[in-house]
Amino acid sequence: MTRIIAGEFRGRRLAVPADTTRPTSDRVREALFSMLGSRMDLADLRVLDLFAGTGALGIEAVSRGAASAVLVEADRRAAGILRDNVSVCGAASRIRIVNRSVESFVGAPAGPFDLVFIDPPYEVSDDEVDGIVANVAAALGPEGWIVVERGRRSREVAWPDGLELVTSKQYGDTTVWVGNRI
Repeated sequence: MTRIIAGEFRGRRLAVPADTTRPTSDRVREALFSMLGSRMDLADLRVLDLFAGTGALGIEAVSRGAASAVLVEADRRAAGILRDNVSVCGAASRIRIVNRSVESFVGAPAGPFDLVFIDPPYEVSDDEVDGIVANVAAALGPEGWIVVERGRRSREVAWPDGLELVTSKQYGDTTVWVGNRI
């Protein structure tokens, strides 16, 4: 069961599409938002959640005060469940769902965004993730942050010029890298 941890939508359960997504665990999300909350004020941020799946990261950010979120999910079935999850939280006015590939979206992303989550399926290569980070960096606001969640065997993100690693944490089989604009 995936649920919203804190904020306005606290305790709301999110549906998970069978076999098409790997939702960020509640434990990792709680630790991630605690870490982010100690470094920034989430209030009024513009959030981008790539490979949104259930929408747990983007919805959690809005629940904790972000002004808006764009959730990008290529899988049609997962996007339908994502719409249901946004509706259950009553957040349709603050969350926009984009049902297309991340690669096509980041080719010309709308922005700017203050906080970007990149949580691709583990089979997406490290080089592909580096390309996504480089493309989305152009849509990052002046004090923007990027969070990349990967399997623990993945190599560190190659941060493009203008971005630097702030911290990384490992949670079981998951590694999270957090970078920001310098």
